[in-house]
Amino acid sequence: MSDKKKMTIFDFQKYKDEGKKFTYVTAYDYTMASIIDQSETEVILVGDSLGMIMLGYSGTTPVTMEEMIPHVRSVVKGAPNTFVIGDMPFGAYHESKEQAIHNAVRMYKETGCDCIKMEGGVEMAETIEAIVKVGIPVMGHIGLTPQTAGSLGGFKVQGGTPERAAKLIEDAKRLEEAGVFSMVVECVPKGVAKKLTETIKVPILGIGAGPYVDCQVLVTQDMLDMYGDFTPKFVKHFAHIRQEMIKGLNLFHEETLNGTFPSNEYSFNAKVEGYEVDE
Repeated sequence: MSDKKKMTIFDFQKYKDEGKKFTYVTAYDYTMASIIDQSETEVILVGDSLGMIMLGYSGTTPVTMEEMIPHVRSVVKGAPNTFVIGDMPFGAYHESKEQAIHNAVRMYKETGCDCIKMEGGVEMAETIEAIVKVGIPVMGHIGLTPQTAGSLGGFKVQGGTPERAAKLIEDAKRLEEAGVFSMVVECVPKGVAKKLTETIKVPILGIGAGPYVDCQVLVTQDMLDMYGDFTPKFVKHFAHIRQEMIKGLNLFHEETLNGTFPSNEYSFNAKVEGYEVDE
């Protein structure tokens, strides 16, 4: 069992105010969540990236509330000592404030997650504000927003010109006014992320945003080299789990074929009259 103390939304601000860095990764199932829970990692996102990593979709847009909720619930059960975020999928909060509140309440109530995350800047601020007023903690997400990456020209670095950098700061300020307790900033130049971290009072959680943010975020399958299709520039492989898993599977196959598995050590050896075997 982990002896770490679970973060609260107030700890996010405390860590920023004290200059204490922290880490944030993804999980989509009970087993992975339980492994992360035994690590020093403070935060888990059950992201709509499960569409690509768990469900084989080409992007995050097709993911539904019905697909998200069971995954979030499983992670909450697997990681009782880790702060868990439920990601709101595309279409779950875009039609109206009423729809957004309804689905935010569903996510928060049906999963037991500690907060929800929503993508979007100025255009989503009023909706976020309405959800915060209901009593649900909201984490913002600006920069590269995967749900609407098509309208941003694809999965590209954001804020790469003075005008676009200024727009990111405008988005961040408006989200802060709307009541988010923190915000993810994805795929922005490190100088822009530094300015955001210095300008915005709430914690800035960076993925592909350089070293100057308050928290570093990575997708677990990326950082452990489990997801073999594509490695973004900002991802460092901290382990090579995919190859180790393949090696283990191949060893199981080899020992089955050559008869060395299962040996007596892995067999039930009680003698049953009439069913003796020659060793």
